[in-house]
Amino acid sequence: MRRRKNIRFQNCKKRMAVVLALASVLTAFFLYRTGQLYLEKRALAEDVLQWHQEQDFDGEESKIDRIEYQGKLFRRNTYVKAILCMGIDRPGSLEETMVAGSGGQADAIFLVAQDIARDKVKILMIPRDTMTEITLTDLSGNVLGRDIQHLALGYAYGDGRDKSCRYMKEAVSNLLGGLAIDGYMAISMSALPIMNDGVGGVTVTVEEQGMERVDPEFIYGKTVTLKGTQAEAYIRYRDTGQAQSALGRAERQKSYIEGLLQAAKIKSGTDDSFVSGLLKEMEPYMVTDMTKDRYMDMALAFLGGGQELGVTDMLTLPGKAVETPIYDEYHPDKPQIQPIILDMFYREETDGMDKGK
Repeated sequence: MRRRKNIRFQNCKKRMAVVLALASVLTAFFLYRTGQLYLEKRALAEDVLQWHQEQDFDGEESKIDRIEYQGKLFRRNTYVKAILCMGIDRPGSLEETMVAGSGGQADAIFLVAQDIARDKVKILMIPRDTMTEITLTDLSGNVLGRDIQHLALGYAYGDGRDKSCRYMKEAVSNLLGGLAIDGYMAISMSALPIMNDGVGGVTVTVEEQGMERVDPEFIYGKTVTLKGTQAEAYIRYRDTGQAQSALGRAERQKSYIEGLLQAAKIKSGTDDSFVSGLLKEMEPYMVTDMTKDRYMDMALAFLGGGQELGVTDMLTLPGKAVETPIYDEYHPDKPQIQPIILDMFYREETDGMDKGK
């Protein structure tokens, strides 16, 4: 009997030793990975600070009208307006002011370059997981400061309406080196069926495997005209078990935008009241700092113009996808971003560096 007890005791000691050893290894790995993440985040924060210093940026949203780049001087093109557009993952309308943290996140983020002289647009798609400075608040809405976080959260820290939009506007301006943003528009994802069916449905080609698990019609390679709630399912679906699935979804959103605008052009050509009627229907689901006349003129000018917007007119913010044990992150590549911003929103001074000095 005593021997059996000794054997059981020895086995128990061995199992305990194995558990302790495993716990030590896991603890060491956790501490190592935590340290790595801290260093990565600190490096990212230092990169942001350096970017702001190089752009003579003071930490607040500012207008940078002239930029020197590779020995050339660029001036902001006043004919090209920067409009920040956001799709908000909040059910229902955006009419109600919300407590900080409950107003939804910016699930889709686009910066539109609207050339009012030529009635043309370009779109810069900014991944929701882009790591950049955003404003942090407590539940009462009191500002706690700024920190490097996912850009999508910038909307959540506001009131679900204009304050959220202003926080996003500031964060995107900061991300792009102080680019002045001329207007914003946030739209609840609940407005998608209204917008989609308002243009008569949007035709897309399914280019991802496994989409039929969302809707049996979403078969790889099949061309589908989206109706009703299919539009939201097509735009919003992502496999959260797959790393960086938000980036794949962003590419899908490009094809949807292309199809939406093509359908809107056709509809507006046959129905003069189409644009005004659709925008009126969408008003409860929308927050904007632009007057109704302004965004109406913007829509009519583009839809009446000759541009056939394609994927070549839609760029994705340059950066690197980084996976952490908890969240996906997207680290912006500042050197690659600057020439894109200059091309979209600035023009080169033709008479050299001496002009304006």
